[in-house]
Amino acid sequence: MIKLGSTIIKSVINLCKKVLGKTRKSQSKQPSFDEPKILSRDQHPVSRKSISHNALKVLYRLNSGGYDAYLVGGGVRDILLGLEPKDFDIATNATPEQIKSLFRNCRLIGRRFRLAHIVFGREIIEVATFRGHHENSEEKNCQKTSKQSEDGMLLRDNIYGNIEEDAERRDFTINALYYSAKDFKVYDFANGVADVYAKQIRLIGDPETRYREDPVRMLRAIRFATKLDMNIQADTKAPIKELAPLMANIPPARLFEEFLKLFMSGKALDNFHQLRDYNLFQYFFPAVDQQLNQQSQVYLADFICLAMKNTDHRVNTDQRVTPAFLFAAMLWYPMQEQIQRLNSDTQLTPQDAFFAALSEIMSEQQRSIAIPKRFQAVMKDIWILQDKLSRREGKRAFKTLEHPKFRAGYDFLLLRAEIESAGNQDAEKTSSLQELAKWWGDFQHSNAETQQVMIKSVGQSRSGSRRTTRKRRKPRAAAGNEA
Repeated sequence: MIKLGSTIIKSVINLCKKVLGKTRKSQSKQPSFDEPKILSRDQHPVSRKSISHNALKVLYRLNSGGYDAYLVGGGVRDILLGLEPKDFDIATNATPEQIKSLFRNCRLIGRRFRLAHIVFGREIIEVATFRGHHENSEEKNCQKTSKQSEDGMLLRDNIYGNIEEDAERRDFTINALYYSAKDFKVYDFANGVADVYAKQIRLIGDPETRYREDPVRMLRAIRFATKLDMNIQADTKAPIKELAPLMANIPPARLFEEFLKLFMSGKALDNFHQLRDYNLFQYFFPAVDQQLNQQSQVYLADFICLAMKNTDHRVNTDQRVTPAFLFAAMLWYPMQEQIQRLNSDTQLTPQDAFFAALSEIMSEQQRSIAIPKRFQAVMKDIWILQDKLSRREGKRAFKTLEHPKFRAGYDFLLLRAEIESAGNQDAEKTSSLQELAKWWGDFQHSNAETQQVMIKSVGQSRSGSRRTTRKRRKPRAAAGNEA
């Protein structure tokens, strides 16, 4: 009887193990991507006429080399939306080394993600090998391995797989779309076509896990939403504020690249508001974010927004722009605050105070965004020109006008005059800025004779001002002596 009871107990235990084991496996198993929706040529608008000639070259050569190759992500998505695609990314089952063997104009880049860049003059076609799942890396005997941080962020990720796994590894459903130049079909692995037409940004998989793998996906969700005029789906949106601190782990060099994508693509103002709403802006500009949260800094937000509005206009009208101008606008008020602090605490000359403040502000900012030195130099020139533009006597005006960055400095002055005239600042200072901006606007478009007259008038007004000052000082000095 005891033996029979123990046999029954063992049977029950084994049954429980089997059931629990199956449950765990079913929970950990990735969703099936084995049956994509396939849109034939007459069911979608993607055409070779809409694809870069160089991208087609890459697709054809990979196919002729015996490999599968697809136009993937943004290129397919944009064509579906009726937009003109700017980037043509390709996914293939060829490894980076195999890709390089097919193209003499290929260079391999990246450590975290190994990619192949096929260079055609100014156009670069990015080719990526299909990504696989981490847990299957040993089974597939991959050449590369993945590595994750304690927060779940992928530090290295060169696990190769098949197209189904690659689609599952994509970030958003609208980017898990593949077009084949071989059969002209679109392969939709995550209902991406439906989300494209519903104008919805949706993450593939569990949002918290995907954000932990790569926190920059939070920035990409915002960027795609503003760029494509879409909404972020509720589940995709929900964890962003809570997981925002993960952005502190992103290297400054990568944040510089993300800055360019967010603020130099014609949607800077919209992205600025979104980043502020989701508590992400502070990881780009901590000093600026701190000042924005202070009620006393009433002009900073308006100044930044005006600079971004102007930048967006220039981008959208195909005019030249430089990130240095926007960096200079972002850090102008923190820079002025630092100069004032140094002036109150030390006995530095104005020039020494400026360069000391510049060093401190840039050192702090570099910990967040790695601003290249070529842009730092332009920022410094723009700020220095604000002082030079106020000094117009003698030959100074002509020297300032000949400065290589005069136009950027003048445009910056226009922003200052517009913002500070709209507030309740000192009326004399505001009037001076507006007058200064108008003077330089007239001066740069006047002939040489008129320019000489304008400079003389500045000298006369200055000398008159000095005589008035001397007359005012006499009574005060006399009164002081009598006292």
